[in-house]
Amino acid sequence: MKAEAEAMRGDTGAPQDTTTSVLEPLRSGPGAYLPGRRRAVVAVAVVALLAAAPLVLSPYPVSAMTRMLAFAVLVIGVDLLTGVTGLPSLGQAAYFGVGAYTAVLVGVHITPDAMVQALAGLVMGLVAAAVTGWVAVRARGIVFLMLTLAIGESVHQVADTWSAVGGSNGLAGMPPISLFGGPSLLAAGFVYWWVLAVAALVFAAVALVVSSPYGRTLRGIRDNEARMRALGYRPALARYGVFCLAGAVAGVGGALWAQQARFVSPGDMGFEVAALALLSVVIGGAGSLWGPCLGAALVLFVRDSLSASIGGHGPLVLGAVFIAVVFLMPRGLAGLTGTRARLRNLTSARRRKENAS
Repeated sequence: MKAEAEAMRGDTGAPQDTTTSVLEPLRSGPGAYLPGRRRAVVAVAVVALLAAAPLVLSPYPVSAMTRMLAFAVLVIGVDLLTGVTGLPSLGQAAYFGVGAYTAVLVGVHITPDAMVQALAGLVMGLVAAAVTGWVAVRARGIVFLMLTLAIGESVHQVADTWSAVGGSNGLAGMPPISLFGGPSLLAAGFVYWWVLAVAALVFAAVALVVSSPYGRTLRGIRDNEARMRALGYRPALARYGVFCLAGAVAGVGGALWAQQARFVSPGDMGFEVAALALLSVVIGGAGSLWGPCLGAALVLFVRDSLSASIGGHGPLVLGAVFIAVVFLMPRGLAGLTGTRARLRNLTSARRRKENAS
């Protein structure tokens, strides 16, 4: 039991993979510094504030927030691989695009029901990840990164040249979504509430996985794969499982993206999307789940809103933010919570020591 605990913590002194040094996840997670009840209260308050946004904002910022939520679902899947499992990926945009194309095709040819489209996107993202992931998960580090990049670019090229799905022009003509056979959700606020509900459900499901024994196994493999293998675990199989799960999450995100845009193109699954998703994880803090969601919102805000007001120099701003985070906040935005908690703990310990003396 002691050996297993050490494996989970990675207390072996073994060198870490230098490929993911910038993406080093928080060992205990920023949320570990908050009691469970307080975390629940904060989560409910955040969801309530987000749900109230359409009541006080105009349609344009509501639509922008809808895109942020859909993109955040993709980023959660990337963080599941990068932060929790230690597998930095540039291929999740492929499954994001598969989910988006699936949702549009279902909406055009079968039904406008948003639930059916989201489930179809989840299934197709899972299937695509299962087909392509068995080879990728056998690699680690830079080899894994390049394999996922090759997968993403291959799927992007297929979508760009396949006339049956619109080719480079993409797919348009998706009708407005509806729920359970009801009227179409034409107002931006209704679409936003639907995307928020699904995003919150995905976040909760992934959080349960991360906190489960399977999630601890993934962190153990991330920290010391050799020790976990010696304890009888099968790292390749565990990585394959989380790769498929991340593909399913990305598929749901793609379906949500298509439902708010009612259009999908090969650009929605290109390298830029994959790079922005990985950048969101780095900025937000790998391994914390909620931190990368903040990173996703920041990245899309800079790309879609701020860039237009600064002469199209959004990528330059994102590059500067990335450099600043790497050098000043290596644990990302989420690490600020842990830093404050550690400072409070150090201060309390120093006071107790002074009182005892």
